[in-house]
Parts: sequence; C-alpha cells; structure tokens
Amino acid sequence: MAGPWPKVSSSSALASKSVNFADIVRSRRMSRSFSNQAVDATVIASCIDLASRAPSAGKSQGWHVLLLENEDAQRYWDIALPMERRNSFAFPRLLQAPVIALSVCDPTAYLERYSEPDKQATGLGLGVEQWPAPYWTIDASFATMTFLLALEDAQLGALFFAHSNEAALRSEFKIPDHIEILGTIAIGHVDDEGSRVGRSANRLRRSVESIIHRKNW
Repeated sequence: MAGPWPKVSSSSALASKSVNFADIVRSRRMSRSFSNQAVDATVIASCIDLASRAPSAGKSQGWHVLLLENEDAQRYWDIALPMERRNSFAFPRLLQAPVIALSVCDPTAYLERYSEPDKQATGLGLGVEQWPAPYWTIDASFATMTFLLALEDAQLGALFFAHSNEAALRSEFKIPDHIEILGTIAIGHVDDEGSRVGRSANRLRRSVESIIHRKNW
C-alpha cells in the first residue's frame, strides 16, 4: 500500500542541487554509517520519480519500492538483523538510517503488457518461461541504479544490500509471493564518524582497456 509520500512533478525538487553527471557517478559510494537525521520525503519521492524514467521493456513499468520510515525501518531490522546478532555487527550506524527501501519488481506487469494487441504477436505474454531473459529484473536493476545516483545527487547516502529472512519479511510487510525482491537500500544522511569501509573498498578498479573487447572476445 502506498504511504503518505508526496507526488512530484517533472520539475524535480533536486534541480537546484544537480552537478555534473560524471561527478555524481565518481562520487557515489555505498554508505554504511548514517546519522538519525530525518530525510525529506519530497526528496525521496523526487529520486524515485527520476528512477522511474529508467528503461522498461514495452514500458511495462514493473518496478516498485516499499518505503519504510523510522519505526517501520526498525521493524525491518528486527527481522533482517535480530537483536541477538547486533553485538558482533560491523556497521552499527547502518541501523540508524531513517529510511529503508525495498527495491522490487512485478513480473506480471510484463505478461500483461505483452498480452496487449501491439505486443501479443511476440508470445511473451504467455508466461515468464517465454522470455529469453528476466526483463523485469533487468529493468528494475536499471531503476535501482538510477535511484542510487539520484540519491547521491541529492547529497544523501545509500547502501544497497541483499536482504535476509525473506519469508519473514514477506509475511511482516505483506509482500505477495509473485513479487521479486531485488534487495534493500538504506538511505539517510551520512555520518562518517568512526565508520568502517567495506572489505572490497581497496580493490583496484579495472581499467577501461581490460573491459572493452573489440571485434571478437
């Protein structure tokens, strides 16, 4: 069920904060330490509005976000990281993030879209097994990455991570079985005091030359 999040127009609330796109991409990091400062709901809604403009096969638009604030965010942590596991948890300030967003997708949106007259001949509306790749997951991944970049542009920190105890999360937040959960995003104002970087932070980034393959592999 949609929460009390404000609707936004195409004139994003982030417009005054935007900087060079390359700077946003280079500065984006996975943040693991947050203050408990509240996050403006209008800013979150604007970031989701931008993310919704990511590519979507047939404009099926199967990406959704389950937003959990404050007490609801703590409900999430009570399931994903129960109290008895927190003493040994390496990133305790992660739990201070005031907003938790579950990035999810709905495969049935794609079956319904490709059952419409202009797409029916593809046969992709007959079932998920007809698809050469799970485009609902691909498109939701596009949107999730755009969401992370929008949050960086809004000067908010974020961490995308794999959820745990999925069955319990589905039960607690009434997520239908057919909805695919990609992962969780913790969102808030970054507080680097005493924070630790992730284990992979110091790995060297591959060069462009090692990524590009020309003519043949």
